[in-house]
Amino acid sequence: MAPLPAGIRFIISFSRDQWYRAFIFILTFLLYASFHLSRKPISIVKGELHRYCTALHGEEVEFKSQSQKASGTPSHRPADNETDCSWAPFDQDNYQQLLGALDYSFLCAYAIGMYLSGIIGERLPIRYYLTFGMLASGAFTALFGLGYFYNIHSFGFYVVTQIINGLVQTTGWPSVVTCLSNWFGKGRRGLIMGVWNSHTSVGNILGSLIAGYWVSTCWGLSFIVPGAIVAAMGIVCFLFLIEHPKDIACSSSLVALKGCENGTQRVRLQKQIFMDKNKPLDPEMQCLLLSDGKHPVHQNHIVVLPADSGGGMAAISFTGALKIPGVIEFSLCLLFAKLVSYTFLFWLPLYITNVDHLDARQAGELSTLFDVGGIFGGILAGVISDRLEKRASTCGLMLLLAAPTLYIFSTISKMGLEATIAMLLLSGALVSGPYALITTAVSADLGTHKSLKGNSHALATVTAIIDGTGSVGAALGPLLAGLLSPSGWNNVFYMLMFADACALLFLIRLIHKELSCPGSATGDQVLSKEH
Repeated sequence: MAPLPAGIRFIISFSRDQWYRAFIFILTFLLYASFHLSRKPISIVKGELHRYCTALHGEEVEFKSQSQKASGTPSHRPADNETDCSWAPFDQDNYQQLLGALDYSFLCAYAIGMYLSGIIGERLPIRYYLTFGMLASGAFTALFGLGYFYNIHSFGFYVVTQIINGLVQTTGWPSVVTCLSNWFGKGRRGLIMGVWNSHTSVGNILGSLIAGYWVSTCWGLSFIVPGAIVAAMGIVCFLFLIEHPKDIACSSSLVALKGCENGTQRVRLQKQIFMDKNKPLDPEMQCLLLSDGKHPVHQNHIVVLPADSGGGMAAISFTGALKIPGVIEFSLCLLFAKLVSYTFLFWLPLYITNVDHLDARQAGELSTLFDVGGIFGGILAGVISDRLEKRASTCGLMLLLAAPTLYIFSTISKMGLEATIAMLLLSGALVSGPYALITTAVSADLGTHKSLKGNSHALATVTAIIDGTGSVGAALGPLLAGLLSPSGWNNVFYMLMFADACALLFLIRLIHKELSCPGSATGDQVLSKEH
């Protein structure tokens, strides 16, 4: 008999469960990366919406206009000053406030909608709910870009488009976090979700590159192409997303069970544990091993999460989710952490344009380094929190380092391009680390907290509350940046440093409890002592 090829040996070395779990990991990663891909164009296009073309003379502007007519591309009318190439209504002196209002419209709608999204999402099939959100988000992202082709200069048109887009995008986060948590247990959750949460930075990077490709020639395509990508991923979601491992008779444990395909191992495990004498556990309740996959857990320490069937528990209420220990503190911390992160998301390219005197495309490409740093920051936060088993302390350490780093960034980024590159990477890691950890591993920990007594319906609501509160800060940050930037970019950085300090302040009590309980096994065990 001939030996099996190396590739086939690699394939069969993994169980059916592991292949499905890897597929869901990659699919949900791509789905939410496409959401962030569609949010990035507005920050890239800002430099084009208000652009003072000092290099162009009157004849050159006229030649460009004639060339656009000949090619069928719509041209926007210059203002009275023939060297002003801005797009009305952003050609006014208060353009920074108008651009800030666009950000605020999207993010405020996102924050309000997020509180409702988790509650609605728990009562609808995730696959249908997420598909609808992605198709609608793609349509309204593209609609913003159509304003270029139809020569629309109404500020109200762009604001309404941003508001509706913000509402429909709230379908994404609770859905993908719930789906991923259904497939992965608590073992190594910080590392797994730290790697997975890099979809935020990957989406931002791709969004910057795609939007930057057309920003200087046809900025409408900077929105239409990302919108088409989100809609296409919505179709992929409808065709391939598996909400729960029980839907295809797989285990929800991270430890692959040999014999899952024929059910022999599953039957053997079910015979070992019973809810009562006559009611065996279903396959979803087979997490009998610790994260190391070797040592059995005593029966009294098992937290049973019943399947989502007709006899399961009802979905948790909004006030019930707020009573889970740690939800309020982490929510308020995320409010300020997300304020900082989203200020960079929406204003960093314009800051680079003003400080380093680059055009919109170059600034957009350079701003991706902040997201590259964010990838490493999210993974590092997950690894450290898993190793120390202290989520709040990990967030607190990175927040403590972030504030002085932002001050250094504001000081030395004016010294040249090299200094800007270095500080973008470092700032991205420290700013994105706590934000990534709270929105993923911490939310999943709290959504499956022991105080829930097995109610598996709480995860989407808890995730929505935490991310919704954070989105309030995400709405305030860009708005404040628009108001403060005319008086100098230093004031914007002072605001960001103050926000980092506030985020750290809300974690002080949880950090104290973690440090006073060094023997605790997991972060939620520390929190559960308050209950």
